[in-house]
Amino acid sequence: MQTEIHSIHHVNFPTTDKERTKEWYSKVFGMVQDDVSHLSNTPVLLMTTGKCDLHFTPVKEMKRMWPFHFAIEVEDWDRFIAKLEALGIEYTMSRVRPQNDSKTARIQDPDGTLIEVTYHEEWHKK
Repeated sequence: MQTEIHSIHHVNFPTTDKERTKEWYSKVFGMVQDDVSHLSNTPVLLMTTGKCDLHFTPVKEMKRMWPFHFAIEVEDWDRFIAKLEALGIEYTMSRVRPQNDSKTARIQDPDGTLIEVTYHEEWHKK
């Protein structure tokens, strides 16, 4: 069966503080802000790596919808874990899957959004 889906284009999350969110995603994932003010009157913060976009819409308060999360595949597992440790960001190792050489950890952004960080060894051997 052929699918029409190529990849996820973007995901939109609430944020209670755009500047704090921008700083955190820049520091942790190397994302930069893309100015989209000319596209909409909505004060959306768009963060991008050039390959992956995340949108953040300002809200006055967060409404929990757990387990609301997204997953990011990192290029170098050990380097990324070392970066989290250097930044003092707490993480929980949730799984190591020997059947496909994948690793998973969980972190939270400043608004409490759960982020699953993944690494699939076989994907990076190509």
